[in-house]
Amino acid sequence: MSAADTPRGVEWPSDWLRATLGLFALRALSAGPSYGYAIISELERHGFGTVKGGTLYPLLTRYETAGLVSTEWRAGDGGPGRKYFDLTERGHAELARLSADWSRFTQLSTDYLDPERRPKEPSL
Repeated sequence: MSAADTPRGVEWPSDWLRATLGLFALRALSAGPSYGYAIISELERHGFGTVKGGTLYPLLTRYETAGLVSTEWRAGDGGPGRKYFDLTERGHAELARLSADWSRFTQLSTDYLDPERRPKEPSL
């Protein structure tokens, strides 16, 4: 399902968004430095709904502490400055690792939920 296929107003379960926000934030930053509101707007534009700044900013702060993102304050155009976040080399590696893990997890989940799949014999 693409963002275009997602009906407006659809709200995903909040626990799904909490579980995936870290991966999605890293993905949003993979295109280059960005600031919080722009990340929130990108996620919304891609059909994930509205993420609150109070959820995103603490995550980005944790990522900065972990060395996954670097930050830089930039002067605003006629307004206050903005804190930009950028993936570090370590952040790019973490995005690649998490993306691969997510692909395996979603395939397992899809297979498990498919009513046509054959049940496997339990291994002992």
